[in-house]
Amino acid sequence: MTDGRDETCPRPPSPIVDYGLLGDTRTAALVAADGGIDWLCVPRFDGEPLFGRLVGGPLAGTFRTGPGRPAAVVRRRYRKHTATLETTWAVNGCRLTLTEAMVAEVGGRLLPTTLIVRRLSAEGGTAGAVVEFDPRLGVRHRPPRVRRRRGVLVCEWGALAVSLSCTPGLTVEPGRPTPVTVRPGRPVILVLAVAHREPLVHVEPAAAWELLLADERRWRAWTAEIDGSLPFREHVVRSLLTVRLLTYSPSQALVAAPTTSLPEDPGGVRNWDYRYVWPRDASIGANAFLSVGKPEEARGFLAWLLHASRLQRPRLPALFALNGRHVPPERELPGWVGHLDSVPVRIGNGAAGQHQLDGYGWVVDAAWAFAQAEKPLYAETWRAVRGFAEQVVRCWQEPDAGIWEVREPDQHVHSKLMGWLALDRALRIAETHPLTDRQRRRWRDVRDAIAADVRARGFDPVTGSYVRSYGSTELDAALLVLPLLGLDDAGSARIRGTVDAVRDRLSAGGPLLYRYPPGHDGLPGTEGAFLPCSFWLVQALAGTGRRAEAVELFRALLDRASPLGLYAEEMDPTTGAHLGNYPQTLTHAALIQAALAIRDAPGGSGQDGHRAATD
Repeated sequence: MTDGRDETCPRPPSPIVDYGLLGDTRTAALVAADGGIDWLCVPRFDGEPLFGRLVGGPLAGTFRTGPGRPAAVVRRRYRKHTATLETTWAVNGCRLTLTEAMVAEVGGRLLPTTLIVRRLSAEGGTAGAVVEFDPRLGVRHRPPRVRRRRGVLVCEWGALAVSLSCTPGLTVEPGRPTPVTVRPGRPVILVLAVAHREPLVHVEPAAAWELLLADERRWRAWTAEIDGSLPFREHVVRSLLTVRLLTYSPSQALVAAPTTSLPEDPGGVRNWDYRYVWPRDASIGANAFLSVGKPEEARGFLAWLLHASRLQRPRLPALFALNGRHVPPERELPGWVGHLDSVPVRIGNGAAGQHQLDGYGWVVDAAWAFAQAEKPLYAETWRAVRGFAEQVVRCWQEPDAGIWEVREPDQHVHSKLMGWLALDRALRIAETHPLTDRQRRRWRDVRDAIAADVRARGFDPVTGSYVRSYGSTELDAALLVLPLLGLDDAGSARIRGTVDAVRDRLSAGGPLLYRYPPGHDGLPGTEGAFLPCSFWLVQALAGTGRRAEAVELFRALLDRASPLGLYAEEMDPTTGAHLGNYPQTLTHAALIQAALAIRDAPGGSGQDGHRAATD
């Protein structure tokens, strides 16, 4: 099976947009267009990197399976309505295809180990390929202790063990490229298994391929339940699949992104760890699941949040670790070169200690949506929601870090609006749930006080728009949620004026928006356009009666996706390069909500997206 030639050559760094996502709802891998798995944390999203080349450089490890020399990508896609990735290259007059996935479940139960199945096949002739398996665990790039057991390569680091099984006749040595000859009708299969404090489960390559095919059937059954009349359905399905892959199944927590320190400003210092759970982002994702008929995912998130917040209630932390505990302190990794030389590389997140008032609004709104769609909340869930509402009553007048987590607290208008939303939605839930008359009056009084305060201090009559913070004339794209809240009539002059002002003054060109005036956040360097804000603009246009404009903008944003339909957090307005951690739960959840807003606008129809299928 090996031809004895080393066909490898140095790999240049891949741009973020070149990566595809593999996932098993516990962790995720990013795969470059040359077949290199350059990012995989184990045993879960926020664990130690096993392959970290994406931000750690060549010394941080990779697992590449693909052409031995640079080759043109003929086609790259996800198999329809699945999490299986296919990459096909033109190699010496024939085609070499890598088909790969992480297997999540067998027989309806999560596998005890992470399992990655990779299959190389050739058409039209014999193709030369290479396997480069170089695992390096953790921030110190620790090499493994290596042994072989019944022909299976086993790499160990204490309680963590990794095995690599291959098609008979192929022997792979860690850290050394292995040339491979792939012949038509004789595919090469590699199976990577990862176990932490569990026995390694050995799966023969042929059996592993069958597990992958069974997992595909499960994903297709899952997507088949999504409303067939949704506008832009194929894009919505791909985003739903992405958000589901970024859900940590053992707890049902939605991770913000599977990566750390992918730069918002290439070569700069705006590099953050997003491998944690922001209740805000997760609530938007849960709401998206609920809106397309996936209540189990929404129920699971609310149950997780109830458990995670129990020790700190009624305070709602800005973010949690996947197990509901405190996020580790932020620290920098010396020696890590960063993606495109963007340093420092960070793990942990310093925003964990911030006061962010808006989070209460997103969470209580998700609880209200669930109570509307399903049935009354459990008593303990309603108790938690009441606690969050009481916390808003106590702290709404305090300055906070806001949705954008600025370092200097301020009286952010968006935060006040979301405080208003928390009380408004809690009062709506209370119409069918027990609440004392005293609490009801207090919540209503404070809700109305917030509305009066925002109208008086958060609106600039000169520009005819709500503003970023009290006393400021700057704008904030987060204000695009205004038409969805119900504070004022969606067609009011104030709301339409705000939407128009944000669209005009925060424009980054085309369909893109900055989240606030660039550079106005106290950090060095610049950043790109913030993609969720553009999808919020679609929602705002649909919600204010401008559906045709919303559809046009949505189409333009779909054209900005990666070739695999994935989105980062930000985008360079000049080059179209994806920036920041990738793929981003908030962006994909905002895409789903934007499509639903188009559906629900007057004249909505599933016909809009029929031309736009990409799967």
